[in-house]
Amino acid sequence: MTDREQIEALYHEMYSAMVRKDRAELLRLHDESFTLIHMTGMRQSRQVYIDSIMNGTLNYYDEKTESLEITVSGGKAVMRGHSRVTAAVFDGGKHTWPLALQFNLKKTDGG
Repeated sequence: MTDREQIEALYHEMYSAMVRKDRAELLRLHDESFTLIHMTGMRQSRQVYIDSIMNGTLNYYDEKTESLEITVSGGKAVMRGHSRVTAAVFDGGKHTWPLALQFNLKKTDGG
């Protein structure tokens, strides 16, 4: 599997873990330095973000990838794209949101 294929697979694993509310998998997939920047500009640390999924503040149901661009350079990569995410967040109703994404990634333990 190429680095690009592995990154794309990890992205889909991340959304699957978010839907299943799988804390162990989310911790494995997100580095301690992870910060989520919401479409509102609000920032959440890895711990606050995962806790928000676990306690129902953030509820994810589905993700449809519209585009992904992955650039790999040495042990680092940048993934940019667009997706449509079905979620109910911050006591709001269930909606499908068009989201832009950017992940800055680093290779650890050979993957």
